[in-house]
Amino acid sequence: MQRFNDRTVIITGASEGVGLACAELFHAEGANVVLVARRLGPLQEAASGFSSDRVLVHQGDVSEHLQLEGLVRSTIERFGSLNGIVNNAGAHFRGSVEIRTADELSRMVDVNLRAPIALTALCLPYLLKSGGFVVNIASLAGHAPLDGAATYSATKAGLRAFTFALAEELRETGVTVSAVSPGPIATDFILSNLDEVDDIVFSQEMTTASAVASMVCDCAHDGTRERSFPPSGAKLALVSYLFPVLRRWLSPVLRRKGRRVKDALRRGEHRPSTSKD
Repeated sequence: MQRFNDRTVIITGASEGVGLACAELFHAEGANVVLVARRLGPLQEAASGFSSDRVLVHQGDVSEHLQLEGLVRSTIERFGSLNGIVNNAGAHFRGSVEIRTADELSRMVDVNLRAPIALTALCLPYLLKSGGFVVNIASLAGHAPLDGAATYSATKAGLRAFTFALAEELRETGVTVSAVSPGPIATDFILSNLDEVDDIVFSQEMTTASAVASMVCDCAHDGTRERSFPPSGAKLALVSYLFPVLRRWLSPVLRRKGRRVKDALRRGEHRPSTSKD
C-alpha cells in the first residue's frame, strides 16, 4: 500500500540513520522526498538510491534561518507543493553541563528545538493548503529529565511540548502534528560513542532506525499524537518524572542492566528490537 502517492515530504538529518530510513520508507510509499543534511557527500550517496524525479537534495544547516527559507523555497520550486515535514536532525554533546561549553549547549538548543519550530512555521502556509503533517522526532529523554543529558533532555521535552500545543492550535485545520519518542536506537548516533553514553540509557530496549521510520510514517498517515518505544520505557519515564526519589532508588539497578547490554553490544552479541509496538 502506498499511503503517500504524489505527496512531498521534507526530512531533516536525512543522510543516515533514522532520517535516511524515513526517506526510504516515504519514497517506497510514493512520496517525493527532500533530503536535508549538512554534508553534501553523504546526502548525494543517500539520494543515489531514490528515483531521480522524486528526490531533492538540499545541503544546509537547520540552525541557520536563511538556509531554512531556501529549503522551503527550493522544495516548492521543484515539486510545486509541500505536504509534510519530519524534524529529525539532532545534536547531542554528552556529559554533565559543567564539562560542556556554552557553544555546545547552545548548539543542542538550536538544532533540537529552535530549528524544528522555525522550519514548521515556515512550512505551515503550505501544509495548511494541503492538509499536511508534521512529525517531530523526540525521545524518551524528553519524558523524564536524564542527568548527564540535561540540555538534550530539555530540548526533547520542549519539542514534545511544542508538538502537543501546536496540535491543539491546528486541530480544526486538517494538519496533524505528532511526536515519535524512542529510547536508544541502534545507529551511529549512539553506537559510535558507546563509552560516552550513560549505562542507564541501555536499560531500555533498543530499536532500529527502520522501526522508528515505520512509527513516523504511521503518525504521518493517521495523525496519532505520539508514538513511543518501548512502551514500558515510556511508562517508566513517566513514573520517574512524577517520583524523582523512586528514580534515584532504581538508577543503580537500571545502570547495572544497561552496563550488561553495553558490554554485549561491544561483543556484537546484542540485537535491537525491530518491533514498533
